[in-house]
Amino acid sequence: MPTLSIFGAQWGDEGKGKIIDLLAREADLVVRYQGGPNAGHTVVVGGEKFILRLIPSGILHVGKVNVIGNGVAIDPVALFGEIGELIARGVNVDPRCLRISAGAHVIFEHHRRIDALAERWRGAGRIGTTGRGIGPCYADKAARTGLRVADLVEPARLRTRLTAVLVEKNALIESVHKEAPFDIERTLAQVGEVAVRLAPFVADTGAEVRAAYKQGKSILFEGAQGAMLDIDHGTYPYVTSSNTGMAGIGTGAGFPPNKVERVLGIAKAYCTRVGEGPFPSEDKGKDGDTIREVGREFGSVTGRPRRCGWLDLVALRYALDLNGATGLILTNLDVLSVFPEIPVCVAYDVPGVRGAVSEYPAYLPALDDVRPRYERHAGWKTDISHVRRYADLPRAAREYVEWVEERIGVPIEMLSVGPERDAVIPRR
Repeated sequence: MPTLSIFGAQWGDEGKGKIIDLLAREADLVVRYQGGPNAGHTVVVGGEKFILRLIPSGILHVGKVNVIGNGVAIDPVALFGEIGELIARGVNVDPRCLRISAGAHVIFEHHRRIDALAERWRGAGRIGTTGRGIGPCYADKAARTGLRVADLVEPARLRTRLTAVLVEKNALIESVHKEAPFDIERTLAQVGEVAVRLAPFVADTGAEVRAAYKQGKSILFEGAQGAMLDIDHGTYPYVTSSNTGMAGIGTGAGFPPNKVERVLGIAKAYCTRVGEGPFPSEDKGKDGDTIREVGREFGSVTGRPRRCGWLDLVALRYALDLNGATGLILTNLDVLSVFPEIPVCVAYDVPGVRGAVSEYPAYLPALDDVRPRYERHAGWKTDISHVRRYADLPRAAREYVEWVEERIGVPIEMLSVGPERDAVIPRR
């Protein structure tokens, strides 16, 4: 490897879980550095589907160290629910293979409650959160009122800090939202039980990852969500609450970004998005419905149907350039096999701007009114899910891949043609 960053190059749900699981075979450590339990990575092994929300995708390989970095928002109740599911299915999860940063911020029940209440309060201006408390948790982190895992496992400090926090949150819940407050003693008792279980997994993960690098071990950094949902560089305000690209490794894993040697983006051969926000190449007609049905485009954690559309090269080039990608992995190519013709968005028509815009607009609200310009490519109308060598793909499929590669300016290193581990076609 020995250091590799994997990030989503669209609006999330690009198939990162499968690719990370595949590449984890060559890694000693798999490190998650941002996001929360709203980010589901789906991995299919031997016909069994595993949905990982907080635990890195390397957990399905024996002998790998899986790290949840300080940039992750951890819901300990959801975490142990996930651990319990994995153990029940024969996956080993213990402190030797799962390390949790003492500096990671904790999602509490009041975060989930406030998340749901705030979304209801926004009405038509809602941003489409999953209601899992990630945004309010990160907001408390920025406000310096959040609690970290280190606070959770120290009973005296937990009582002092959580009591102070709940006084403030209860005032908001009662006065603004007219809802019942949290009982402090009951909350402390519930959290205390989880903290005891969490303690053996807690470590200074940044120091451990840096030490592993100095020892020559291979490290895979696992991003959640996608570049177009980045808090700073995505389609704000319809974004997640963290830095989703490789830049988040420095702050979210405590690892120097200049030591990351390869950076691979992952994108579907088409586009999807969950929730509200701009989506220039969305297809709201029959073809969009077909993509959703054939691609099984429903949220792995939320179950929400995804909005579907065609590959957007304007947004994809932006995501790859922003993250310094050295290559791309193109997934779900098999889904396009049902179409006789495949549109690809190559530019935008932006109100008030003369001519086509082929670079991602700096003024992001302009995306609300843009219209995509498409180039259309011949489809291949044959099942390719069984193909494992690039040369065995239909000519039209190879022409599509090579045309996309030329337009994005980085090599397409691998193709995915199905959900199973082995349903991949290497190109590099």
